[in-house]
Amino acid sequence: MPTLSHFDESGASRMVDVGEKPITLRVARASARVRMNAETGRLIRDRRVTKGDVLEVARLAAITAAKRTWELIPLCHLLPLDAVEVQFDFVSDDLLAIEASARATARTGVEMEALTAAATAALTVYDMCKAVDRGMTIERVRLEEKSGGKSGHFTRNDA
Repeated sequence: MPTLSHFDESGASRMVDVGEKPITLRVARASARVRMNAETGRLIRDRRVTKGDVLEVARLAAITAAKRTWELIPLCHLLPLDAVEVQFDFVSDDLLAIEASARATARTGVEMEALTAAATAALTVYDMCKAVDRGMTIERVRLEEKSGGKSGHFTRNDA
């Protein structure tokens, strides 16, 4: 089993030195879900939420968050992101699926950027709709796939 790289031999936190790692294409996809009342889903789809177009605001929030992941997660590296994409799909009247992907040509992976984007999109949906549905839940924030780098390709096989 791999060791935890963010701790030194004495157990102190550390930022991993990636200076000697090769620059390669790194890609990651993450997902999240927001469960809500069916009427809330209709309001979102029909763009009738009084705060504005929920999904477009959530998309912008997700992209912004991915770009600032290094400021939010203490030991993350600042990465020159090539792209961040966010998609939304109502899989049922009461369940919104969110998928975020991040891509960079860098020395370290973009998993945290994709996860941060997916989680932030879900939080933004909640924030914009909480006046009509405080019972919404954010579910299943998780890495779906990553490629590039020493650890190779990972694909979640229960997707």
